[in-house]
Amino acid sequence: MQSVDISTAAAGAPSLPMNGVWRTIRSYVLWQHERGTLHYDIMVTLILLFVFFSPRVINFNDKPAPRNLHLSDVVVTPDAQGRLVYQISASAISPGDDQSVRDQLLQIIKPISGEVTIVNYEPVTDGKGHVQAYKVLVKR
Repeated sequence: MQSVDISTAAAGAPSLPMNGVWRTIRSYVLWQHERGTLHYDIMVTLILLFVFFSPRVINFNDKPAPRNLHLSDVVVTPDAQGRLVYQISASAISPGDDQSVRDQLLQIIKPISGEVTIVNYEPVTDGKGHVQAYKVLVKR
């Protein structure tokens, strides 16, 4: 009977120095290279690539908190006594009695200025008498 020698390396193929590859990877992880060397430049380049391109690849789910913006036009001006005068578009307010209009105006003003009380409000009309806006005087 003949014996057959089985080897995993191909005939004539050079063996890879895996020990050297692992030593290089270990030196990268432990940051053992001096500034100005090729390996130092490679490490810095890899870090910069990660910093600049990872947000494009990785979804971090970092979005700003949604704000409840009102679609009405609001203009805020101070008066002589230090109170605030809000001019709110009439399209943002549905017509109704005095209390419902005050509640709607306050609902628009609160996200802008926080807790305030309405001192007075008056409708601003055009030449034909149609309400275009409301001027609201508030105090804190």
